[in-house]
Amino acid sequence: MVTKEQKTELIKKFGGDEKNTGASEVQVALLTARINDLQNHFKANPKDHASNRGLLQMIGQRRRLLRYIKNSDINKYRQILVDLNLRK
Repeated sequence: MVTKEQKTELIKKFGGDEKNTGASEVQVALLTARINDLQNHFKANPKDHASNRGLLQMIGQRRRLLRYIKNSDINKYRQILVDLNLRK
């Protein structure tokens, strides 16, 4: 589970200040943290299909947000990919 301190750190890093939680960059960072956290859960619980559906929904939401950022500002998109280590 992503702790409150980790969330505030991500919000400050990607949003500028701790109150800017609605920025697309912040939402992508928070979704990425939750997705990475769930990866460990599925290694321990491979038959948890209900949580797998939630994971797929989060991945789809992150994909849509990244597409929005890419269409609005390509440089910001590239920087987020580097910062979050999404594409290899």
